[in-house]
Amino acid sequence: MKLLLIITSLLLACTRPQPEPAMPASPAPAPPSLTYLALGDSYTIGESVSEYERWPVQLADRLRDDRIAVAAPDIIARTGWTTAELQEAIQQSGNQKTYDLVSLLIGVNNQYRGQSQDRYRTEFRALLQTAIRFAGKRADRVFVLSIPDWGVSPFAAGRDKLSIARDIDAFNAIAQDECRRANVVYVDITPLTRQAADNRTAFAYDGLHYSGQQMKLWTDKALPVAKTLLAR
Repeated sequence: MKLLLIITSLLLACTRPQPEPAMPASPAPAPPSLTYLALGDSYTIGESVSEYERWPVQLADRLRDDRIAVAAPDIIARTGWTTAELQEAIQQSGNQKTYDLVSLLIGVNNQYRGQSQDRYRTEFRALLQTAIRFAGKRADRVFVLSIPDWGVSPFAAGRDKLSIARDIDAFNAIAQDECRRANVVYVDITPLTRQAADNRTAFAYDGLHYSGQQMKLWTDKALPVAKTLLAR
């Protein structure tokens, strides 16, 4: 009788529904793996526009939209900086990181303050080498944007726009030449800024700096370059 009870208990235990095994917890999404540093002045920090309208931020967003995992950019830039002031700020920052992508846009304040083209060449060349060091000594992970032409802005009303344009072209020619020597990609956005003449929506409320809408055009031009560099 005892043996029958034991057998019956075992049979019932075998047929009783067993609890479903717990599903493993979903792993946390991996953080973006690629890093980006943007160096510059007011055009890079996005003076008078929101953080999300800055062209380096727009660029990182667009790269993520294209399934390229890039973190939000580190930015070393401030309104009014010349090449020398940017270099000094980089040194004072103590930033020793290495980045997968580095951009540089600098020179409008050198031109605005009447500094010489020779000085710009020397200081821009040094900044280009600084950018390459930030990129792990990979010149093929660095790109430069040309200087926008502020002479078409509402702020420049009554000024000699042709003279400003000639100066901007001369500074840009220097930057382009130094990029060629260093094997760094040069992205010419100056024509886009000149097309903004008489288009108030292309400028921020201060009438001097560019709007997020205009900087989107810069991003459109920089995006394929950034994708190509990151694929190397």
